[in-house]
Amino acid sequence: MSAEFLQAIAAAVGSDALITGQATRPYCEDKRGRYFGNALAVVFPSNADQVSEIVRLCIARNVSVVPQGGNTSLCGASVPLPMGDQIVVNLSRMNRIIAVDPVDYTMTVEAGCKLATLYEAAEKADRLFPLGLTAIAPHCEIGGNLSTNAGGINVLRYGNARDLVLGLEVVLPDGRIWNGLRGLRKDNTGYDLKHLFVGAEGTLGIITKAVLKLYSKPKSSLTACVAIESPQAAVNLLAHMRSCCALSGFEIMSRNCLELVFKHVVGTREPFEKPYAWYLLIRADDVAKSEVSEALQKSDVIESLVSDDPEQTEQWWRLRKNISDAQKSEGISIKHDVSVPVSRIAEFIEQASRDLHSRFPGIRIVAFGHMGDGNIHYNASMPDASNLAFIEGHESEVNRIVYEVVRGLNGSISAEHGLGQLKRNTIRDYKDPLELELMRRIKDTFDPLGLMNPGKVI
Repeated sequence: MSAEFLQAIAAAVGSDALITGQATRPYCEDKRGRYFGNALAVVFPSNADQVSEIVRLCIARNVSVVPQGGNTSLCGASVPLPMGDQIVVNLSRMNRIIAVDPVDYTMTVEAGCKLATLYEAAEKADRLFPLGLTAIAPHCEIGGNLSTNAGGINVLRYGNARDLVLGLEVVLPDGRIWNGLRGLRKDNTGYDLKHLFVGAEGTLGIITKAVLKLYSKPKSSLTACVAIESPQAAVNLLAHMRSCCALSGFEIMSRNCLELVFKHVVGTREPFEKPYAWYLLIRADDVAKSEVSEALQKSDVIESLVSDDPEQTEQWWRLRKNISDAQKSEGISIKHDVSVPVSRIAEFIEQASRDLHSRFPGIRIVAFGHMGDGNIHYNASMPDASNLAFIEGHESEVNRIVYEVVRGLNGSISAEHGLGQLKRNTIRDYKDPLELELMRRIKDTFDPLGLMNPGKVI
């Protein structure tokens, strides 16, 4: 690519907002260390007009664009492909909180705002922004959260990222800027275009601003740490507790999860005096401690503790938040982010585990996740030196076994992480052909040249 092109980009954003060569490496690798690409340059625009100009310059030279936020994508959606002919548009400089309106319960922000910053801004206005990704909140950015329709631990009460957005500003693949920054709860005037961009992983345009929903802060919050015999006991408990308590989170963890955390995360400890096979963390806001305790006493649980002490509850939540990092310290694994109907979670875990253990004796299953909304993170590896060879030789077969169980339970092979590069080809085997056709038509309508984050999703 000619130096003239990069000079034109630099003129649009300022020479200090464009990097090339080795300086681009941190922006060309994904969080998991699975995907490594190359970029002509990484550009750091400061506003939507600059993003628009970058896109127009790329169109004129048939150069594709990779939108990027905090680069915490778990499926390779936010990094360029290996060919080295793409421009990464990193939105981290677009980090202004434009307005916080405690009366309308809204917040208007730029796409590069860190999620943790949004928590703080809402707190200052005596409000809550409930997107529950606390483990990566200091690193991820709201534009990426929306582009991947992020989930997290609060979905049971507040919904996914899609449910928390009222309006968007988006730079389209032709460089035009669509201003849909309406903070309306009701707007029944045709197609709701914002939802096309939420979850599209940057393949239909670049989200540059958003109007987000805020909520009242809970007056009180408590957590129950519960030991159970099986996932089916957890399914039964969830149904019972939802009938009598307003729950915010309902997380399940297998014993394998905790053993990894205890091994690799300093300062963590057993929640009970003896180990159990399965654990739950249940969060309830604005509910009396006695109500939760009574509901647990009337349920089939082995042991439980209920606390509203912030220090105690944070100790418990550290166990859940550190599972992924603890497993990474142990080595790589074959990861699955799947969802099934809540009532069938126990079936999924039992059947997938049985099938995998039958095919691969000694396999280690690490199962945990957002049981309240049917989303289980189900990871497989070998707990010894054979792990790397096992993954290199059998990843496709492991995926097939797990995904066939998911299909049989009418579930989804991606619950909250998206498709990115990781599942772009796999989804063809598990999504209805008509759905795929409609998705391709939408992509072709918005991006007929195929220059917006190619090689991702579809």
